[in-house]
Amino acid sequence: MNNSVITSSFGTRPITCHSFNHDQSMIALSQNDEVIYVYSSQGSGKWSKVAELREHTGKVTGIDWAPVSNQIVSCGADRNAYVWKETDGAWKPVLVLIRINRGAITVKWSPKENKFAVGSAARVISICYFDEDNNWWISKHIKKPIRSSVLSLSWHPNNILIAAGTSDFKCRVFSSYIKEIEERPSPTTWGKKMPFGQLMGEYGQSTGGWVHGVAFTSEGDKLAWVSHDSSLAYVTGDMEKASVIRTKFLPFADCCWISSTNLVAVGFDCNPMLFTVKGNTLEFTGKCDEAEKATGGGQLSGRAMFQAMDRMGTGQSSETLKTMHKNSILEVINIEGGFSTAGSDGQVIQWKSKTLAQKFQALKL
Repeated sequence: MNNSVITSSFGTRPITCHSFNHDQSMIALSQNDEVIYVYSSQGSGKWSKVAELREHTGKVTGIDWAPVSNQIVSCGADRNAYVWKETDGAWKPVLVLIRINRGAITVKWSPKENKFAVGSAARVISICYFDEDNNWWISKHIKKPIRSSVLSLSWHPNNILIAAGTSDFKCRVFSSYIKEIEERPSPTTWGKKMPFGQLMGEYGQSTGGWVHGVAFTSEGDKLAWVSHDSSLAYVTGDMEKASVIRTKFLPFADCCWISSTNLVAVGFDCNPMLFTVKGNTLEFTGKCDEAEKATGGGQLSGRAMFQAMDRMGTGQSSETLKTMHKNSILEVINIEGGFSTAGSDGQVIQWKSKTLAQKFQALKL
């Protein structure tokens, strides 16, 4: 699969979050500090830095680039969020009143880009929308029954429902309907009545770890999430109970759907894992990075690397990972034609779906 990827290195610092513009000609990312770095593509995985967005006073924890309106939204450990607009080549921040007393953790634009959601350690989801009279973004809070930090978010394609993964081991689906800016939503399999903050579903009775990643399909009929106990869960709006599978991999950090039936999960094994829907559950399909086959064996798994480090009592392993990512994968996002991963090794890798589709076909998915 190496011919289906584009690998880009941005140094040695971890890339904790990233997002592309509409045609993937530009990327905004955070390197585990308070600055947002914006790069322009030079082709063949090469990038040129064009801007540094400096407004946050704490580590940037979430970035999302709206493809249509060309706005960047960011959030950080400083309890702030900003919407960045480009004017005459310069990016200017617009104030967001998210009203939280703990650090923000994740942020996502809604599909229609008329609002966005911020998850935080304040145990709330801030649904933000623009107030034209004051030229700033204001928010409404979804609080109950969240009892811990909101670690991950995913929007339903109807622009109303939003799924949240939290550190109280639960995945929940809420309504974010704001009557001031949008029409009354139509019924879905997740429910009919959708006043703001309505709990549409709560899952997680069988999981035992923080929910680091959550994802709706593009059709909105399926929802999946990954937890720190190396489990994946899957549910549809008409299922009474989520289906949970436990794997032998290291903990997962994020996930995304790359088709209506195929899910990619990433984490501490340094290799994107493919899962597919079979009946009412997900089954492991294979690994995206086939470096082991390409190098004729000798693959050292993430688990084996950590075990070797523990035996030697050192922070470094004498072995080298054969995977393209040389450290844990922290984030996976959808892009045109595939998906993109960012890791603690300072790399962003774009995985193209054409070869992935051939792999699926070969495996009779």
